[in-house]
Amino acid sequence: IAVTGRAKMKERQDSMTDDTSMDGLAFERAGELIARLTTNIGTVIRGKAECIDMVCVGLLAGGSILIEDVPGVGKTTLAKALSRSIDGQFHRIQFTPDLLPADILGSSIYNPKDGSFQFRDGPIFCNVLLADEINRASPRTQSALLEAMSEGQATIEGCRHLLPAPFMVIATQNSIEFHGTYPLPEAQLDRFLIMLDIGYPEAETEQEILFAQRESHPIDSVKPVLDINDVAALQRTTTQIRVDTDIAAYIVGLVAITRSDDRLKLGVSPRGSLMLFRTAQAYALLQGRDYVLPDDVQRMAIPVLSHRLVLNSKSRYGGIQKQDVIRELLSHVKIPR
Repeated sequence: IAVTGRAKMKERQDSMTDDTSMDGLAFERAGELIARLTTNIGTVIRGKAECIDMVCVGLLAGGSILIEDVPGVGKTTLAKALSRSIDGQFHRIQFTPDLLPADILGSSIYNPKDGSFQFRDGPIFCNVLLADEINRASPRTQSALLEAMSEGQATIEGCRHLLPAPFMVIATQNSIEFHGTYPLPEAQLDRFLIMLDIGYPEAETEQEILFAQRESHPIDSVKPVLDINDVAALQRTTTQIRVDTDIAAYIVGLVAITRSDDRLKLGVSPRGSLMLFRTAQAYALLQGRDYVLPDDVQRMAIPVLSHRLVLNSKSRYGGIQKQDVIRELLSHVKIPR
């Protein structure tokens, strides 16, 4: 049986130095690393600074990202650029209707030499997992990612297997083609930290893309600017960003008002408020601050909360958009001074 890269990743995690294993980085050092990361990804994903920021927020906050957009706008390239920039192990799974949970998690393989069964890791054992067109697989297969996204582990054949750290899922789905797909249930959508769309580039940027890929793809020349130890330290630094009690109350108030809105069948759960709290910390760090402002909460509200809402039938058939609901509710909650 072929030796997997799992032991190699374990050695890299065990080699963390003492200065990054207990506490986060110094604030200035964290800013340098984040700037280096966003600049490196920006050499491949052109004209989409906001999308790069959101992906970096997901990385800093230790969550998974769902990208819903049309084909060909760079969803896969964005995931690859992030993985190469942090020197992480990258695996891609093309989700299809016949994909099974074992194809993701792994399974035991019979060894005829000694008559034993040996476990072979599935592609989920990596740092960045690209779940391409996740809604094309059956709900049974989609659910194989739930435990991994929320707990960083996978229970396979009754045994618990820890996933390498850092670990994140970047899932994609087509926003215009629904034939032969299985919509993600609310429970799985709630596991994603952020949902975003990339969108088409500007005409000038698209022209630059044409010439940038004239001879080779820019992703081929992307070099690591961080390693997984740096990412782990940045994630610890994120948790140390200061959040005032008034800011926390603002987050709770915003989440609470979604649970009583007449247009919604289901509001945001406490997991949503926790993720908004963590992404506000990450966005503040991304902006070069060691404290959270109400602006950070407002900036992250739509990508973090909108996909957790469930519209009632009247709102859904009335053409109401979840993003518009969040924008309106933001104006109803008192902003802390």
